Amino acid sequence: MIGRAAAGALVAAAIAAAAWRAGSLRRSGAATAFLVGTIAIAAGWSWGALLILYFVSSSLLSRVGAALKAQRSGSVVEKAGARDATQVLANGAVFALAALLQLLQPSELWLAAGAGALASSAADTWGTEIGMLSKISPRMITTWRTVPTGTSGGVSAMGLGATVAGALFISVAAWLVHRNVHVALAVSLGGLAGALVDSFGGALWQSRRYCAQCQRATERLVHDCGTRTERAGGIAWLNNDGVNAACTLVGSLAAAGAYELLA
Repeated sequence: MIGRAAAGALVAAAIAAAAWRAGSLRRSGAATAFLVGTIAIAAGWSWGALLILYFVSSSLLSRVGAALKAQRSGSVVEKAGARDATQVLANGAVFALAALLQLLQPSELWLAAGAGALASSAADTWGTEIGMLSKISPRMITTWRTVPTGTSGGVSAMGLGATVAGALFISVAAWLVHRNVHVALAVSLGGLAGALVDSFGGALWQSRRYCAQCQRATERLVHDCGTRTERAGGIAWLNNDGVNAACTLVGSLAAAGAYELLA
């Protein structure tokens, strides 16, 4: 394990450095990704493979139509561009915890839990990145009213299809590295459960703000025009990172529970 951890640190460092240079991660995000990657590979090469597949797919999708997505959602989303440490932890902390538990007491249950967290994050990321390219405006999942592209809780047919694809991508990857159909099924269910929590959490509880100068809804504390925005609803301290963390936690727990029922 020590040798694998050392090799994992080298692999994680190389990938984190490449992602930082490519603009996918900020310095803090690269440092955090290095830590998560090292823990994952220490738990097993299959864990590292899952994390790499998740990260590469998410990074590539973020670059598809990047200019168009920035134009459509740049004034709405709280954080755009390279991911920082908080964003990496929001999406990867639960997976890293499952990997640590795997180190302490190896079990297929921890794989289901960890991969379920990744599947939730992938479902959310794929749905967001592909959904923002839809020519049809998204609708709020709770009210079905049309909302600006990039609004948390907004869904579209294209985005929903991508959400399912993201969860299945990690589920299939988990089956390929472990050949356990029960784990794969549990991961797909967990991924979809987590994605639902992310959408409803974004619509119901995530902090919403409003720019009086531009008369536009946003998630930003300071809008593009330089005006400090006003709170318009939701829980004041709950931002998108918090919702993402809840998404991965629910996905992990749902996948673990489904695995216990299926196994």
